[in-house]
Amino acid sequence: MEDLDTPRVRSGSAAEILRVLEALELSWDGAIEYQSSRIERYAQALETVRSLGLTYACSCSRADRAGIEVSGYPGTCRAGPTRSGPTSTRFRIEDATRQFDDRIQGSCEFDLRALGDVIVQRRDRIYAYHLTVVVDDAAQGVTHVVRGADLLASTPWHIELQRALGLPRPEYAHLPVVVEPGGAKLAKSRRSVAINPHRPSAALVESLRLLQQDPPAELEGETPAAVLGWALTHWRPARFSRMPSVPVTG
Repeated sequence: MEDLDTPRVRSGSAAEILRVLEALELSWDGAIEYQSSRIERYAQALETVRSLGLTYACSCSRADRAGIEVSGYPGTCRAGPTRSGPTSTRFRIEDATRQFDDRIQGSCEFDLRALGDVIVQRRDRIYAYHLTVVVDDAAQGVTHVVRGADLLASTPWHIELQRALGLPRPEYAHLPVVVEPGGAKLAKSRRSVAINPHRPSAALVESLRLLQQDPPAELEGETPAAVLGWALTHWRPARFSRMPSVPVTG
């Protein structure tokens, strides 16, 4: 459970997530682990990349970075912070091209120079997602990462961190993200609504529709287990292959 970003963690949200997963009859292996109990692992990982000379302090603020990091951080602070005050820690990226195969998006190639150096520890000393997810995946023996295509461009950073830390690389599969007609991510819009745990089968069926799986309408009246059983039998990932996004319906 990702709970490191304490300024944004809402009380009760973790329990709410688990309740919804249980309603959907989506189970998990082993005990639930919280990132807040794994701080020492992240500190060790950061010290490892720091000892390899792959990090540097960055004084650029969020305002400084606005409009820059979409096209990649230009390495402003590679020679040292440009102003006094709190600094974040960046992981230094090679000037090279990297390729990896995604099980849904196909062959992906990224120019690391264009991506730029990524923050691994924020100015408030909170460890950043890009470092923690790499450490967590390895610690839990994750072999397949399935997530939204909005994180596809982050994968080269994760692969570079895995290489530096000597960690195994999982296989990646980036699902299409549901978007508004204008292309904005639905999860970030005012139209997004939480999954109704009292109608779990309807939520699962709608998800299957968005992924072009054509589930029969009568499945909405079945149990979540029945919907998931149908999905396993009829799963056709080729129907959304190489699709980074799907438009919202209704």
